[in-house]
Amino acid sequence: MLERLFKLQEHNTTVKTEVIAGLTTFLTMAYIIFVNPSLLAAAGMDSGAVFVATCLAAAIGCFIMGFYANYPVAMAPGMGLNAFFSFTVVGQMGYSWQVALGAVFFSGICFFLLSAFRIREWIINSIPLSLRGGIGAGIGFFLGFLGLQNAGIVVDNPATLVSMGDMTSWNAIMACLGFVVIAALYFRGVTGSVMIGILSVTLLSIATGHVELNGIFAMPPSLVPTFMQLDLAGALDIGLVSIVFSFLFVDMFDTSGTLIAVAQKGNLLDKDGNMPRINRALMADSTATVAGSMLGTSTTTSYIESGAGIAAGGRTGLTAVVVGLLFIVSLFLSPLAGAIPAYATAPALFFVAVLMTHSLVKIDWDDITEAAPVGVAAITMPLTYSVASGIALGIIAWTGIKLISGRQKEITPAMIVLTALFIVKFMIF
Repeated sequence: MLERLFKLQEHNTTVKTEVIAGLTTFLTMAYIIFVNPSLLAAAGMDSGAVFVATCLAAAIGCFIMGFYANYPVAMAPGMGLNAFFSFTVVGQMGYSWQVALGAVFFSGICFFLLSAFRIREWIINSIPLSLRGGIGAGIGFFLGFLGLQNAGIVVDNPATLVSMGDMTSWNAIMACLGFVVIAALYFRGVTGSVMIGILSVTLLSIATGHVELNGIFAMPPSLVPTFMQLDLAGALDIGLVSIVFSFLFVDMFDTSGTLIAVAQKGNLLDKDGNMPRINRALMADSTATVAGSMLGTSTTTSYIESGAGIAAGGRTGLTAVVVGLLFIVSLFLSPLAGAIPAYATAPALFFVAVLMTHSLVKIDWDDITEAAPVGVAAITMPLTYSVASGIALGIIAWTGIKLISGRQKEITPAMIVLTALFIVKFMIF
């Protein structure tokens, strides 16, 4: 049955190899079951329900990716998009989390339609590669800023907006220790370095009495507080158009980049360098996003950590299915997830931020018409506390600088349309 479903011999792999690869991928990305509830709780959502929604959305995404697309790519609620959900859409713009879930739902529907009608390629090819890198780095800076806040290392200041917190506090010390552990283990190639860092800080805090642990295993919390609570009517508000677009935009580029990167790593591209069944993979992503919004979590996307499983030999969708099964098992770890403090997940946020800023390496810094818009997008995201604003300002800067520099031939029709829409958005909304 497994051979018929996943074509193991054709991909030169075995059930044992795929299981090991699935376990490897899961350990590298399992931190999301601890981090996502913490971030979405900041939007007023029930952390127990979000914990369940996170595990279920990840499992659904992995199963669709495995059975339908037959790729060893795991899925879960995306880092950066969850922060955008809580701190921009809900925190800064003042929408309810129910409306934000509605926006996630519509972004998933749009992603599905764009994939089904093969419009995705036109949009992606219209956005400059350097600007995509700037957006990725900007999301990384935003996550890093959140991590520093959760650790108490960065605090508010009425004179300078932000300043350094008390570095001798338990929270700050533990966050720094967690980051050092994660980075060092990652360098040594230890599987699950991020999760080990989170759990190490948590266990040390429990041992010293700073955190109380009420068991490790239990029946999953109720999903009722978030299940089908999305406000679709509220999400149709004209002011949310840019929010839906931002969810769609970030997910589309994140997914496409991840799929191509892991396909290259696993030699899964065809002789022309294209990824077979890419539309199936994209539909798996969009379908999981729609399902996740109904369950009660932010956008579900493909994880670059899937590369760890591919490095361990994963070549088929069986790897993704194993990851999905492990997320189902994780539903019974709610007491442990509930005991993890914000300062234990803070180093994970900061470490993911470090990895995401790697995209800046590919920027041509000698060409100011390329570098300046990248800087605008990357810097304004954390400083405006808004991924959407950073994307909009980066696109406007790109078009304006290219136009005035006499390089209008490099401006695609899609960029002109996006620039016009974002200018109208800033002027009216």
